[in-house]
Amino acid sequence: MKKILSFTAIFIASLSVSAFAGQINPGQGTSCKDANSIELQVVKTAPESNDKFGYTSNDRGTASLVVWKSSNYTTVPITLGPNDDNRSLVSDHGMTGIEVMGGMGKGNVVLAKQPEFSRGDSIGDISGEVKITNTGAIPVIVNCK
Repeated sequence: MKKILSFTAIFIASLSVSAFAGQINPGQGTSCKDANSIELQVVKTAPESNDKFGYTSNDRGTASLVVWKSSNYTTVPITLGPNDDNRSLVSDHGMTGIEVMGGMGKGNVVLAKQPEFSRGDSIGDISGEVKITNTGAIPVIVNCK
């Protein structure tokens, strides 16, 4: 009987620890269950680099993820590219007349619970189980809250 209680306690403790998924490397995956929010963040691969984002010169730091949600059985791709320049092109002489729009890509994103939707009504619904798979070349930190 004591063994069963011990195994049950260890199992429950491991479930509570798995709420904070941690780092997933390329080809790995993790999941969050009934989270209020899920934060996805690119891991800096070369912190000793002179680049302000901490990436090597041949690495833009782009992370690719696939997110599957049990609430509506949909799969959504997410790409994080903190070194990607998304600004509009403007000539040096200002001849286009278009102001600079856009900015640099993002290094993290937070998927938030949407209580105003019933389960499965929204493509962004993260209720239930959410599986995150790293399909890119850069490690990603997943934090389930």
